[in-house]
Amino acid sequence: MTHRVIDADGHVVERDDQLLKYLDEPFRSREDLLTGPFFPSLDGWHRAARRIADGKGRTLTAPQAKEWLAFVDEAGIETSVLYPTSALAYGLVKDRQWAVALARAYNTFLHTEFLQPGRGRLRGMALIPLQDIPEAVKELRRAVTEFGMVGAVMPAVGLRIPFGDRHYDPVYAEAERLGCMLAVHGAPAQGLGFDFFERLVEARVLSHPFAQMIQLTSIVMSGALERFPRLRLAFMEAGSGWIPFMAERLDGEFKNRGADLKIPPSEQLRSDRVFFHCELNEAMLPTAIEAVGEGHFFGASDFPHEPAHEFPEAIEAFMKRADLSDSAKTKILYDNPRRLYGV
Repeated sequence: MTHRVIDADGHVVERDDQLLKYLDEPFRSREDLLTGPFFPSLDGWHRAARRIADGKGRTLTAPQAKEWLAFVDEAGIETSVLYPTSALAYGLVKDRQWAVALARAYNTFLHTEFLQPGRGRLRGMALIPLQDIPEAVKELRRAVTEFGMVGAVMPAVGLRIPFGDRHYDPVYAEAERLGCMLAVHGAPAQGLGFDFFERLVEARVLSHPFAQMIQLTSIVMSGALERFPRLRLAFMEAGSGWIPFMAERLDGEFKNRGADLKIPPSEQLRSDRVFFHCELNEAMLPTAIEAVGEGHFFGASDFPHEPAHEFPEAIEAFMKRADLSDSAKTKILYDNPRRLYGV
C-alpha cells in the first residue's frame, strides 16, 4: 500500500535575535530588548536543562528552511505545517501592545525565512494577539491574505477567557470568512490545577490533555460550533485517548442538565470541522475512531522537538497495524490534514 503524507504539526525554533529585526518600531532598533526573553517561560521548568540532568540530553536543534526541506524530502512528506516553539507560551503574554508587536514580528519572520524559501512544502500557522481581539482579527487577515498562512494558533493556556466565550466571536467570524482553520495548542502547565508538581515529568503527563479538555468543553458547551457552522478547529499534541472520554462526558452533561445546545456534543465532534492529533502508535486510537470517526485524526512529526528519524519509523510501523483499516490510515496520514488545512 502506497501512502502520501502531510505532516500536520512541525515546529520552527524562533530566537529572539531573529525576531528583533522584524519588530515594528519603536522596538526594532532597541537591542536592549534582548536583555529579557521575548516570550514567557512555559511554566518554570527549563526543558533542555531537565533533559541534560536526567541523562537524556538530546540537543534541540533549530533547523532553518534548508534543513526543514531536507527533512521533508528524506521523510517522504509532501507538506509540513509549521508551529512555533517559544511562542507556545504566547497566551501568557500580558502586555497587549507587546503581544501585537510579537505576533506581527513572528508572522513576518516565519513568512520571510521559512514559507518563501519553502516553496509550498512548508506552510505556516500564524500568531494572533488574542489579548486584543480587534488586532487579532487584523493580524489573522494579514497572515492569511498576504502571507498565505493556513490558520492561526489559539494558545490553550494563559488567556483569562476560555475559547467558548463570545469574546472570541469576531476571530471565529473572520476565520470562517477567510476559510482558514484555528488550532488549539498547549504546552504550558500553569493554572491547570497542578502547579504544585515539583517534577516536570508529572506536569508533562497532564498538561497537554488537560488544557485541551478545558478548551474543548468551553467551545462545545457554549455553542461556539453552532454559532459558526463553517469554523474548522484542531486540537494539537494531546493524543486521541481522551476523546471518547470527553464525548461521553459532554453528552452526559448535555442530557442531564439541558445545556443550551441544539446539537448533542458528540455529534458536534463527529462533524466535518473538528480534528484531533493522534500518535501513530496509540493503542487507544481504534477506540477514538469508533467514538468520532476516522475522518477526524491526523499524525504529526513534531520535528525538531522529536528526532528526524522518528516520524518515518512511526509511519512505517503505523502502516503495518492490523487494528486499523487502510482507509483510516490514508485519512490520518493525508486526507484529514489536507481537509483541515485546505492545502
